[in-house]
Amino acid sequence: MIYQDTFRISTPGRGMINITDQIADIVLQSKIITGICHLFLHHTSASLIICENADSDVQTDLETFMRDFIRDGDPRYKHIAEGPDDMTAHIRTILTQSSLTVPVTKMHLNLGTWQGLFLWEHRLHPHERKVTVTVQGA
Repeated sequence: MIYQDTFRISTPGRGMINITDQIADIVLQSKIITGICHLFLHHTSASLIICENADSDVQTDLETFMRDFIRDGDPRYKHIAEGPDDMTAHIRTILTQSSLTVPVTKMHLNLGTWQGLFLWEHRLHPHERKVTVTVQGA
C-alpha cells in the first residue's frame, strides 16, 4: 500500500521549524502499520534534517556553525541574483539533504527518543515551502 500527501509550510526566514507532528499525522492518516515514510522537499535553498528535539540550543548551535562556515555575501560567489544569501542557501542545502526516510512501526514514526524532523530554511526572508510525504508498507 502507498499513501502520499503534500503540504506547504510558510517559513519566517532562516531557521528550523519542527515538522514532526505534521509528518506523524500523515503517517496516521495513511493507516500503514509497518513500512517507511519518505519526505521530499521541493526546493534548493532549504533542507530537511533529523535533529535533537529536546534542547533548542542544538538548532541555535547548528545555525551558528553554518553561519560561520558558509558566510552570506562572500565575494567569491557569483550567484547572488536574489541577494547575499542566495548561493549560501544552495550550499547549505547541498551539505544537508532534500529528502529523508524514517521507518514506520505500528502506524508511528520510529524515531529515537530525542529525534525530530525539521525543515531548515536557509534563506533570510520568509518563503513558502512544499513537502511531499510518501508512506509505503502494509
